[in-house]
Amino acid sequence: MTKLVHLLLGTACLLTAPAAKAETLADAIEAAYATNPTLGAAGARQDSLGETIEQARATGRLTAAADAAGGYDRFDYGKGGAATISADLPIWTGGRVKSAVRAAKGDVAAGEEGLHDTRAAVLESVVGAYADLLYDQQAVDIANADISLLDNQVAEARARFKLGTSTKTDVARLEAQRASAEATLASAQASLATDAANYRATVGHDPGTLAPAPETLAALPGTLDQARTRALADNPLYRQSQRVTEASAARIDAARANGAPSLSLGGGYGYDANLAGSGDHAFPRASSAGVTLHVPILTGGLVASQVRQARSDYRAAQFDGEASAREAIRSTDAAWASFVSARAQATANAQGVAAADVALKGVRAEYAFGLRSTLDILVADESLRGAQLSLARNRSDILIAQAALLRATGHLDRDAFSVGPERTASASGKAWSSAL
Repeated sequence: MTKLVHLLLGTACLLTAPAAKAETLADAIEAAYATNPTLGAAGARQDSLGETIEQARATGRLTAAADAAGGYDRFDYGKGGAATISADLPIWTGGRVKSAVRAAKGDVAAGEEGLHDTRAAVLESVVGAYADLLYDQQAVDIANADISLLDNQVAEARARFKLGTSTKTDVARLEAQRASAEATLASAQASLATDAANYRATVGHDPGTLAPAPETLAALPGTLDQARTRALADNPLYRQSQRVTEASAARIDAARANGAPSLSLGGGYGYDANLAGSGDHAFPRASSAGVTLHVPILTGGLVASQVRQARSDYRAAQFDGEASAREAIRSTDAAWASFVSARAQATANAQGVAAADVALKGVRAEYAFGLRSTLDILVADESLRGAQLSLARNRSDILIAQAALLRATGHLDRDAFSVGPERTASASGKAWSSAL
């Protein structure tokens, strides 16, 4: 990669290196992980879903219960009561428990993949909020730099007018450009306030001054083919559809098991008490133990219908899986195209910034000797500021496109931001200072 591209990718500040306490992208990611309510809710729902496995296993385990009753019989016994303890142990369930556990495991695995994508979605929104706010801060810096330059130019034009070497028209043109720069600054500040509110809602606190973002995020694919391969292997929504398909297959077996015989071992022990008040209290005892065999003979077509329903759900899950695979490839291709386009535009705009800077300096020098008009200065100044804004926007677009690409390929996580976002801060500040 050329020095020009390195200049582009390392650029994040316009005037100076960031302050020591400037917030980094990694800081924003950690804050979102700790406080974002969407992540908290998704994690709690996954914990709830995880309990379904234990609930499915519980249907095949020993259960016991104690019951007691008391009352009054006016005809025979008078006051009386009873207490029993019973237990039941399934021995054979026809595969119902095993199939239910498999289905629950599939649901939990699908939920984990969905939670992975929720995390990635939150991280992508953090990256987007960070990139937009970083651009806004750069746009405000550019507008302020433009105003500062025009202030000097207006003062110079007024001095030249007093000396008779400039016209009132020249002064008016510069003053109009100065007023336009003020309007541009007001617009940039409004966008900054709006995106700061979005950042606050996403990350959980006020942003302050942002530090440079990483040049490139970790685990970025090198080619489009590699990105597509990763998408089909690691895209969480596609993997979720696969887990859902597995759970649907298990539910077919569970539906079949509803028509299978079941065998269980049960027993009970209890007391009856006659408290008629005559002094002759009776406490008859009873106990039982045995094996119960349950064989469904006729179910009114219920089991057959449940099997057909489960098979239809399974086919639907397979189609959903195919759709998820296509969507994973589509989102990967779109993110890759955005990334390549933003990078190419940034390279061109970096060249434009360098050329426009040289042009403005030359025009100003020639203007001092009367070789250029005020209009030439205005055109050159506007060209430089436009190129700087475009380059700043491209820088943010590259970051956003990288996050989208990593999400599509299933690798947008905290590790993607562990590259060391501050490593190009000083170089970026110096580069932008020289460009301005």
